[in-house]
Amino acid sequence: MKAVNRKGYILVVETDDLIRGLLERWLGEAGHGVVECAAGEPAPEGDVRLVIADVANPRRAERLIASLRAAYRAPILVLSARFRRGLGTSAAAARQLGVQKVLPKPFTRAELLAAVRETTDDS
Repeated sequence: MKAVNRKGYILVVETDDLIRGLLERWLGEAGHGVVECAAGEPAPEGDVRLVIADVANPRRAERLIASLRAAYRAPILVLSARFRRGLGTSAAAARQLGVQKVLPKPFTRAELLAAVRETTDDS
């Protein structure tokens, strides 16, 4: 976990170290303060502006989403490789999961940054 030196940051909860690092790099290069952590690891003190969380199985995501919602008063952007196959459109999946937005994997840097922009603009 990295130290937070900006007011407000994006919390990235991703189980895969390589993807977590890539998200941190892309978001950091775009000027966002980023803290990365593995699921279950506590985030540092500070203002979480957005939570980006990987969901391996959208049908079993309730516990993770509920714990994130209880811990942070921030919009949640969910990532998953299973959205395209199992839940239809991103908007429908977001409604079903009770989050602001979903982004199916794989995604490009531009798609990630657009999703972050849309999610943080809505908050």
